[in-house]
Amino acid sequence: MTLVLRADSIGKAFGGRSVLTAATLRAYAGQIAFLVGRNGCGKSTLLNIAVGALEAGDGIVTFKGRAYLRPTWHTLARQGLYYLPDRDLLSPSRTVRQHLSAVARQFGSGGADAAAQVCDVAPFLDRRCGDLSTGERRRVEVATAVARKPECLLADEPLRHIDPRDRTLIAKVLQYMASRGCAVVVTGQDVEDLFDLADSVVWCTDGTTYELGSPGTAASNWRFAATYLGAARAARLAAGFVPAAGERGTFRE
Repeated sequence: MTLVLRADSIGKAFGGRSVLTAATLRAYAGQIAFLVGRNGCGKSTLLNIAVGALEAGDGIVTFKGRAYLRPTWHTLARQGLYYLPDRDLLSPSRTVRQHLSAVARQFGSGGADAAAQVCDVAPFLDRRCGDLSTGERRRVEVATAVARKPECLLADEPLRHIDPRDRTLIAKVLQYMASRGCAVVVTGQDVEDLFDLADSVVWCTDGTTYELGSPGTAASNWRFAATYLGAARAARLAAGFVPAAGERGTFRE
C-alpha cells in the first residue's frame, strides 16, 4: 500500500486543556480508514491539523513523501488533498452547477459533469444550494470532492443528519473514489454504515489513536468493545461481519 498522508505524534491543547497528546493518522491510496471516537475526543481536531487548517502543538504532517512542520490548507490542497469539514461549504445563492464548475476550473480537473452523475445531483444542477435539502447539499459537497479528483480525501461526518438513501449513495461514492486510487479518511458515529464502508478502523481516545485493523478485527477488540461499542453491539458486529477482498466486508441482516 502507498502511504499518501501521515499526521504523526500530533499534540494539541486549547486554553490549557490537552485534546491530543500523541495521535497518529495514516491514509493509504485506494483505502478507506474510519476514524472513530466519542464526541469531543479530538477527531475533528486531528483532521484539521492533518489538512493544515489548524496548527499543531506537536508533531509533523507528511503528504506524498514531503514533511511539513507547519502545513497550510492551500499548500496541501494544491498538492492533491481535499477536506470536507463538518459544516456547510456551499454558498446558498450559487447553483450546484456553479459550484462544480468552479472546482473543476480551479484545479483543472474537468470532472464536473462526471461528478454530477456519480453523486446523482444532475437533476438539480441549476437549483440554488440554499434551496436544497440537507441530504442534497451533502451530496453536492461530496460531488465537489469527486470533481476535484484528489489523491487524498478527509471527510468529517459526511453521513450525519441525512436519510438512509443519501447515506447509501455517499458511501458508494466514497468507495468509488477509493477504487480510483484516492486515500480516504472518514469520521462519524454511524458505526454500522462506516464499518461496512471501511478497510480499516482507527480509534481516537484519551488523546491518542489506535490502529485496530479491519472492521472485523476492530469489533473483536475487547477494549474497543467494552469502552466504545458496548458488548452487545460489538458481538453483533463481529458475528455479522463477512470478510471480503481487501478486508472490506458487508454485514449480514
